[in-house]
Amino acid sequence: MEIKNKRVVVTGAASGIGRALCSSFREAGVKEIISVDLNKSVEETAKIVGGISIVADVSKETDIKDIIDKSEKYCGGIDIFCSNAGILGAPGFLEAEISDWQNIWDVNVLSHILAAKYVLPQMLERGEGYLMNTASAAGLLTQIGAAGYSVTKAAAVSFAQWIKITYGSRGIGVSCLCPQAVRTAMTTAAGPGVAGVDGMLEADEVALNVLDAIEKNRFLVTPHEEVLEYVKRKGTDHDRWIKGMQRLQERFEDWTPNN
Repeated sequence: MEIKNKRVVVTGAASGIGRALCSSFREAGVKEIISVDLNKSVEETAKIVGGISIVADVSKETDIKDIIDKSEKYCGGIDIFCSNAGILGAPGFLEAEISDWQNIWDVNVLSHILAAKYVLPQMLERGEGYLMNTASAAGLLTQIGAAGYSVTKAAAVSFAQWIKITYGSRGIGVSCLCPQAVRTAMTTAAGPGVAGVDGMLEADEVALNVLDAIEKNRFLVTPHEEVLEYVKRKGTDHDRWIKGMQRLQERFEDWTPNN
């Protein structure tokens, strides 16, 4: 999809990858940008890139409907919806509460589902639209030390694939962002950990990868090139790959996810 003159919504836009996406879209000449986040500092993003800001909890159905309604009133529709918001959630497994699982599921998976459910009808009616869902390399591989993060990111990838398979022939483009460590407030707080074994990228670089994928209608966005090689190894010999991950786990037993 050509990005210029398009109307774009970006969630998780207060900082990190979300803010970098907003800036990159503005530089690419989009018509309008709607910046969304639970944090009120999203208003600063809107000041930087123009457009409007919406404070919302993307894990709630009413808030997603509100985002889409306000976007319709502001610019007449949505051409590109970047469902970028996500959380780290509780680490580990045995120590995590059921409420922890529900929380991370709602933000990392349900938010993508709700966005697609309520924005797709207008896109299908026009015969064109684009969804960009942020997942993680953990969604293609796994996540050392955090069952909730691993499971929800895998579900996010799977949902994006399903949308692409089901609606791709009807003019709907889909990209799924799967980076390893990215320099954001979260990585600053938690450290790169295992996600940083192949280096940490800047959010601006990741954003440019996303825009390139949208322009070329490429599904998988892997700013860390090593990820694709790991995926190939996983597919070729799953047992060997698991043994390798077990060895990696021994190096990072106390680590929690941060991209």
